[in-house]
Amino acid sequence: MRQRLQRQSLAIFVYTALGVPIFFAHTALAATGSVGQVEGFLRSLIQIIAGLAGLVATGFFVIGGFSYITSAGNPERMSGAKRTITFSALGLIIVFAAFVLSNIVTDVATNAFGK
Repeated sequence: MRQRLQRQSLAIFVYTALGVPIFFAHTALAATGSVGQVEGFLRSLIQIIAGLAGLVATGFFVIGGFSYITSAGNPERMSGAKRTITFSALGLIIVFAAFVLSNIVTDVATNAFGK
């Protein structure tokens, strides 16, 4: 009996939680925006992501350099440090290329669709 009462209470709670917002919902209207606003948002987002990626790559450069300096001639640690520096440089090149490519695509889209 008690379990049945708990299930009924749970059912009433769920129906109330799901049903009440439907009755008090406001009308959703489409925002009036332009391509320029979207372009500005995308450019800002891309700049932030590229900046963070550059910061991470710089951190890996520092870690790789520190590992290389402190390897004390150990060939395994030196090769690991060289690999870290190489991969961080490769990542930085990829981020830079993506940044340039995204700016080109954004400019082409803006010229095609207008502001």
